[in-house]
Amino acid sequence: MTTADETTPLLPSSAPDDIISNGNGKHNDTGKGGLASRLGRVLSFGVENRIMFAGFLITLSFSFTQVPLFYAFFLMECDAYYSNRPPYDGPPADRCSQRAIAAATAADFSLMGMSMTFCGVLNLFFAGWLVKKMGPRFTLMCQTFVPAIRVATQVLGVLAGGQTGIIIFQATQVITIFGGPVGYILVINIIVGEVVTPVRRTVVFGMLQGCFMLGLGIGYLTGGMIGDEWGIRRPFEVAFCAFLIATLYVRTLLPYISPESMTDNKKPAVTGIAGFFAPLKVISAQRIVLRTGLTKKHYGVFFLCCGVFLAVLATDFAPFLIQMYATTTLHFQQSDNGWLMSGFAFVRALFLLLIFPRIIGLGRAWYKIRYPNQVDRQTRLPLEQDAELPTHPEQLEAPMGNLGEEEPLASKPLEGDEGTGFDLFFLRWSLVADGLLTMCAAFATEKWHIYLAAFVLPFASGSAPAAKGVMTEMCPPGKRVDALNALTLVENIGRLSTQGLFGFVFSALAKAGKPHLTFFCNAAIAVLAAGVLLFSHFPPEGSRLLEEGVDEPVTNGGAAAETGEEDAERR
Repeated sequence: MTTADETTPLLPSSAPDDIISNGNGKHNDTGKGGLASRLGRVLSFGVENRIMFAGFLITLSFSFTQVPLFYAFFLMECDAYYSNRPPYDGPPADRCSQRAIAAATAADFSLMGMSMTFCGVLNLFFAGWLVKKMGPRFTLMCQTFVPAIRVATQVLGVLAGGQTGIIIFQATQVITIFGGPVGYILVINIIVGEVVTPVRRTVVFGMLQGCFMLGLGIGYLTGGMIGDEWGIRRPFEVAFCAFLIATLYVRTLLPYISPESMTDNKKPAVTGIAGFFAPLKVISAQRIVLRTGLTKKHYGVFFLCCGVFLAVLATDFAPFLIQMYATTTLHFQQSDNGWLMSGFAFVRALFLLLIFPRIIGLGRAWYKIRYPNQVDRQTRLPLEQDAELPTHPEQLEAPMGNLGEEEPLASKPLEGDEGTGFDLFFLRWSLVADGLLTMCAAFATEKWHIYLAAFVLPFASGSAPAAKGVMTEMCPPGKRVDALNALTLVENIGRLSTQGLFGFVFSALAKAGKPHLTFFCNAAIAVLAAGVLLFSHFPPEGSRLLEEGVDEPVTNGGAAAETGEEDAERR
């Protein structure tokens, strides 16, 4: 037992691991009895590593069935085709090689994909609403346990086979509303936004996306291998077990964050349908008060979302575009495309996990030197409002408890001047680089050219985590959940749009004998997205953000707001 002496500090140097600060002066217990903290210390996992491993584990669980899903549909369509026809008596390998089976598979699988997308959008709103009601950890558990029920039901569909199995598969997409691949990405990003310090958010967002890509690449490979080795049913059974493990992991090792701590207590909570669609209001123009006292509208978030939409429109289709071009022009087989896409995912994961954090760190240091007057132009109070250590008795408030339990402490200063303005700078130029690299893929004439393109293109990644980092800096802490929800919604709309747009463009150019021109169209939209982002910027230095329904201005970064009397005197 350690004894105390004159040199022993009265207060610990840092908060224990089971207390997580959410950036607005409130702390949250990670769980009953600090279970997450104790298990985390046993596994030598910090809270950031625990969150990133959760992203990897959940993505891996979802990815096990991605490759077998289409093949299962193909087999069920084949069974349905021969259910009302004479038995097939030809070579077994050609039993399902019928144009009618291929057409029916494409039609029914597309129908399921459309229903999956629609239910995924509803899942996004449901997850954002549930976070405010029950907290992120409970919501993330729903996003992992409900899919376990879905894949268990799909096992029944595989066993049933034929048209019955197809109907079961299509009907299970309704379950996605309450837990699916869209909602879990939102919730785990919300946890990062609440737990991680502001200066680390962009880096952790990037590393988290790298974990997503790593889980995706491993899941694609292992899911197909499991199906080939042990039958089409086994990947769904493995996914079911993986989802249950992920649910247990989330419950025991991720921090608990109370829903009350993520909202601004000065503003009454929005309930009902308005609360369900609250993320859409974040995209609109913000009202800010300048240092001079004038009120104006700020469109930084609006142009950020417009730029992100165009960025997703350009970059999200690039892997599919390379695959389609390689198949139609360079005669890639299914195994070639499998290795191509897996390699793309692994290289992108390594970039986001190892190189992206270093780029952000060195870039911010350079940005602070290059633009000393534009560092962190996010809203904050004037310097004289910062809390100071009380030195006179009259500065101390009357204690509410025992005198020994309360000592005057200087509040932790705002994390300013960290060069986070570089994140927006990086977001713009990464899209320019992505456009140039995508355009170079148009000159591929050999198979190794395509493999080289798949290896180089991931090095222009990082726009998505940078956008999330910028979004959390532009919005106040009380709006962080809605901000990430709105950005995720914009990204999903962009993904839906790019499949329709570039699918049509590639088809038209392929008929004209010039499919490589699609790469130039893709690059042009990426450069256009960078141009739109030039209109997005942080609020002017010294300005304050005004929220609807709040009498006093709320400052970005979680600092206390100035009173109305002080604002009137300054005017």
